[in-house]
Amino acid sequence: MRELFQGELALLGRALADMCALVCTAMEQASAALLDADLHLAEQVITTRTEIGYRGERCEEHARALLALQAPVAKDLRVVVSGLRASERISRMGDLACHIAHIARLRHPRPALPPELREPFTRMSALALRAGRHVEQTVASPAGISLPAMRRMDDELDLLHREVLERLRDADGAYPVRAGIDVALLARYFERFADQAVAVTRQLDYVVTGQVRQPAG
Repeated sequence: MRELFQGELALLGRALADMCALVCTAMEQASAALLDADLHLAEQVITTRTEIGYRGERCEEHARALLALQAPVAKDLRVVVSGLRASERISRMGDLACHIAHIARLRHPRPALPPELREPFTRMSALALRAGRHVEQTVASPAGISLPAMRRMDDELDLLHREVLERLRDADGAYPVRAGIDVALLARYFERFADQAVAVTRQLDYVVTGQVRQPAG
């Protein structure tokens, strides 16, 4: 029975890692759709969202079944509960990538971003993708977790988020209202994507250490 349970945990871990890989691809494509006004990529992300949701539901069902049928305790319980919560967070990351793609599609054939804001969004998209890939690797191999590295990425993205909002404020109405709303929402979506990645990493750190480490500062 013990070997069977460990095998089920391994299956859950692989399913979560595969789901995270799909989310990272969605974020990569959504970023390209935004930066390059690529309608095909935007629509591909929106279509992929259904598959991400389906996989998330399957992971949650798997985790709940393990809780109900195996009644795990101690570290095994932490693993299952963390898997359940990670599935919810990763699914949310997929939602955020889809939101970015929706704005890119809505504004096509024109770019959703003013030319002068392309550079900070290029950096935001790169950081968000790095954060997502870090989660994917951590889910696949929790022993190699690096919570400080994830927090540094999140901090960098937070700074870029504030920079974009400050530039909107300093523009003093130079942008049309619709463009300003788009930019503010897009910056928020990238920032929240990294926040969700941090939350997953913290949850997996809890699996490994048995401790809930609070954010620094």
